[in-house]
Amino acid sequence: MQFRISYTEAQEMIASKSGKELPMVYGGPHTLRISYKVPLMGAAGLDITVDRVEGSDVILSFGGGAAIEYMLRTALSQAQGQPGAEALQMLGGNQLLLSLGKNPQTAQIFEHVTLKDIMFDEQFIIIDFVPEA
Repeated sequence: MQFRISYTEAQEMIASKSGKELPMVYGGPHTLRISYKVPLMGAAGLDITVDRVEGSDVILSFGGGAAIEYMLRTALSQAQGQPGAEALQMLGGNQLLLSLGKNPQTAQIFEHVTLKDIMFDEQFIIIDFVPEA
């Protein structure tokens, strides 16, 4: 089974929760291109790729080198204590671990489904899952 959310819906959800606009576009079957504004520097972009799914954990990689890694580490440290922050951590080698099972709301979902993959097309974020028997 698949759940699809449009980039517009995802952007609106992020903006309503964080107050930040993060335009998203298709970057490849497993890659999402995200734009953002950096104070004093202007616009920047980040490609996030779904490397693999392991249970309720999603291993993501990102491009951009040390500068992007530094900004992500800073953002994650500032987010500590905020809802959802416990689900995201930096790994080595420009990778992030998104532990969907650590969030109380998504943990309930994983009691009933098994995540198979997260993919992208021109319009949608596609979450592929199998219902538990």
